[in-house]
Amino acid sequence: MSKPNLSLPAVEIREIRTGSITAYDGEAAALVSKAHSGTLKDTERSFQQCAGCAITKAACMTVLIQDAAVIEHGPVGCSTCLHEYNFTYLVNSGLRNVAEPLTRRVFSTNLREKDTVYGGLAKLEKTIREVKERTDANVIFVLSTCAAAIIGDDIESVCDQMEDELGIPIVPIVCEGFRSRVWTTGFDAAYHGIARKLINKPSVKNTDTINVINFWGSDRFSDWFAPFGCKPRYITPFSTLKDLNKASEAVATVQACSTLGSYLAAVLEQDFGVPEIETAPPYGIVQTDRWFRALGKLLGKEDIAEQVIKEKKEKYLPRIEELKEKLKGKTAYVTGGAAHGHALLSVLGELGINAVGASIFHHDALFDSGRLENDQLNQRVEDYGNVRNYRVCSKQEYELANSLGKLHPDILLSRHGGMTLWGAKYGIPSLLVGDEHYSMGYEGIIDYGERILETMENDEFVKNLQKHAINPYTKWWLMQRPDHFFDNKNINDKNAEGKVNG
Repeated sequence: MSKPNLSLPAVEIREIRTGSITAYDGEAAALVSKAHSGTLKDTERSFQQCAGCAITKAACMTVLIQDAAVIEHGPVGCSTCLHEYNFTYLVNSGLRNVAEPLTRRVFSTNLREKDTVYGGLAKLEKTIREVKERTDANVIFVLSTCAAAIIGDDIESVCDQMEDELGIPIVPIVCEGFRSRVWTTGFDAAYHGIARKLINKPSVKNTDTINVINFWGSDRFSDWFAPFGCKPRYITPFSTLKDLNKASEAVATVQACSTLGSYLAAVLEQDFGVPEIETAPPYGIVQTDRWFRALGKLLGKEDIAEQVIKEKKEKYLPRIEELKEKLKGKTAYVTGGAAHGHALLSVLGELGINAVGASIFHHDALFDSGRLENDQLNQRVEDYGNVRNYRVCSKQEYELANSLGKLHPDILLSRHGGMTLWGAKYGIPSLLVGDEHYSMGYEGIIDYGERILETMENDEFVKNLQKHAINPYTKWWLMQRPDHFFDNKNINDKNAEGKVNG
């Protein structure tokens, strides 16, 4: 693996930097072993139903900055999905006490056929001026698209020129979709631009501030940091330009999701001297214990960490045991992004629910820190045991439908909208929780466990839906192995045709 390099205009893609793959079918323990031994290899599919785009992930990390405006430099169609972040901002801003949520400011240069012949830089220059005039944003991000990259538009030079003219940061984000099949590279691209242009070298160190790299979940960290005399600085949803400028002044960095924060946490440590907590995020009792102890060690307050662990266990463990008794013998299937999918598998292990399978969107052989302690799937396997039907499937819904039809768990857990409908069509109660903080810590096990129990107990709708739903996939496909369209099947663990591990 290679280290982050802020001298480059574009971030190195995950396939090169972290050894990421998007296709695997086998056991979780075997995947961890391959990743740690350096023998993990990706494979091609001869058929692919869909794909994600890095630009949406870059937008996710920039559109939600309070005083920012975002320009998508490309055809207007590339920005049609970005409106969803306006909804996300308005709905979730209250969780972070953002006093006056503003409509998000997203624009497109609307490249046409003529622009692909003569170039779109003049259009970009004009758009930047107009966006500044209309929004008075404190920072403007310019997201590149496949079309702009194909015609060779040098967006960085225009951004530098307009930055001098307008007197505010104009940040180019190189995130066109064809650069990487691992669309979470878009997170890295956004953070790469932010670190290059917006994070200042520290003039002071604030021993009471900890960076939290996250999405838009509820505020768990204020309560957790308070006994240590610290407060969170959330990056980047709902942060401001000033927050980002001062990210280097924090005493430490923690993450809600290692997939999301891997790159920025490593950059903050390597280039700005902000140490990253040396363990994976706190999902499940065992990992939450490790997390608080690692935080206490980093801050030089190990005694406070032990006191927090003791108090929280006394408060929450009896209720967790009650939930485990109610959920005994239940089975579940997980689908979601890599690190958060691993986190949900750990929560299931803590609740005593048998994770019969998982469809996870990609896998990083190693995170940017290089620390094995950050590997959440490894922690899950060591703490709670193997997951036999573990798949890396890059949102291939035909593979998910195949797996669910064979395993038919008691509940489907999802992190992404659109995936839960497959559980519902099979009559499987399906739970989608968008707040990634909801299942964190000791209290998160209770919150999430109660939602699981409630979802399974209220299954009338999905049972009725199953009677009327039409499955678009043929009986032939549903009889095949989920990895039937893998081109190089010998890299994975095989069983008989049409079956999965029971």
